[in-house]
Amino acid sequence: MEYPRVTSFGRLWNVLGAAVALGAMAFPTFAGAPGDQAAYKTVKVVSLGAPDRWDYIHYDAVSGRVYVAHGDQVSVVDAKTGKVIGAVSGIPGGTHGIAFFHKNGQGFTDDGHAGEAVVFDLKSLKVIKHIKAEPDADGIFYDGPSMHIFVIDGDSGALTVIDPMTDTAVATVKVGAGLEFGVSGDNGKAYVDGADKHDIVRIDTKTNMVDAHWPMPSCEHPHGLAIDREHHRLFSSCGNGTMVVMNSDNGAIVANLPIGQGTDSAHFDPKRQLAFSSNFTGTLSVIHEDGPNKYTVLPSIKTPVSGRTMGIDTETGRVFIAAGDVTVNPNAAPSDRHHRYKMAPGSLKLYMLDPAH
Repeated sequence: MEYPRVTSFGRLWNVLGAAVALGAMAFPTFAGAPGDQAAYKTVKVVSLGAPDRWDYIHYDAVSGRVYVAHGDQVSVVDAKTGKVIGAVSGIPGGTHGIAFFHKNGQGFTDDGHAGEAVVFDLKSLKVIKHIKAEPDADGIFYDGPSMHIFVIDGDSGALTVIDPMTDTAVATVKVGAGLEFGVSGDNGKAYVDGADKHDIVRIDTKTNMVDAHWPMPSCEHPHGLAIDREHHRLFSSCGNGTMVVMNSDNGAIVANLPIGQGTDSAHFDPKRQLAFSSNFTGTLSVIHEDGPNKYTVLPSIKTPVSGRTMGIDTETGRVFIAAGDVTVNPNAAPSDRHHRYKMAPGSLKLYMLDPAH
């Protein structure tokens, strides 16, 4: 999801203000046993600088690189050393999502303003082609069974389906309501957060047709979406401080769990059985999956304010969070986005956090 730079964080603060107002709402208790924790420590901080707008972060296990949607470019960082390798540049409408198709050595991002998918070479980082999508091209994911790239056109309520072997759009999935993030189930199904209708939209990736709408009554403004493919569970992070856990086979709600405010990204670490929500207000929410129907909320990890998007290396457990240097005016209401938060220009950094044990 796109947010303007410096002092105006756009739609997030409408959501965050509502979330703060709901802060007193009652949640079930999910306290862990004494000693239960998921301790992480910051091991590297990489300066990315201007531009000041950023969005999704994607870790590529094949290359060991981290890709950060960063204004009119995608910044590329070595995930182990923190060295800035380069950037996919010249995308004036602003980048959001990133996906990879290693069979032909290509990456995909978007130009949200132009409503295009942008194809780039993974070695040279040079732009190869622009493919017409729908207005507000945003999140992107790869679906293995269909070997297709799905571009989520958020405000248009549609997905553009791209065949990366020919770099052409082969279908448009019309949902009819605003969308946010999406994931592949690697089972012939894909799942997308329905931002407008507070639901999960399931798509058959063989036919490119919507085959289910599953409501999330407790979720306001869904943002992040993660999946545990082994146990068939979806984790949707919501703007009202809730993570909804859903059965990805039938849409049944399994749990409603408390998370921090200002979420914009969720991930699942299958090796450690941890679900995460990265939150603008300076926390990384951590939830342990004790079993498919049992969850323990662990102590939050403190992160920099504005650290709302994240990526993860599920092999090592390293977490990547992008954040700027933000000052907070305590005299301004949390919902007053113009006066409460101010980011220092050119201060964007990529934080790398490792499990402490």
